[in-house]
Amino acid sequence: MAALAAMPSIPKELIDQFVTGPMSAQQVNAASMAFKKALIERALGGERRTIWATGRVRPSPRTPATTATAPAPRRC
Repeated sequence: MAALAAMPSIPKELIDQFVTGPMSAQQVNAASMAFKKALIERALGGERRTIWATGRVRPSPRTPATTATAPAPRRC
């Protein structure tokens, strides 16, 4: 099994923005999820696309219209 990479340190100032006092488990989870979402979006450079129920992809502003459709769903 590969060794785990060292975890980066998180500046105290950043933690202070998320934690302003005692937090419940639900509040910790919500803050963690919000941070993870923002981190992933930043890492992907904002290239998020949402697939709606119609199977169409909602393009990001930088996605050409010709690539903005998803393959048709398979029928069983």
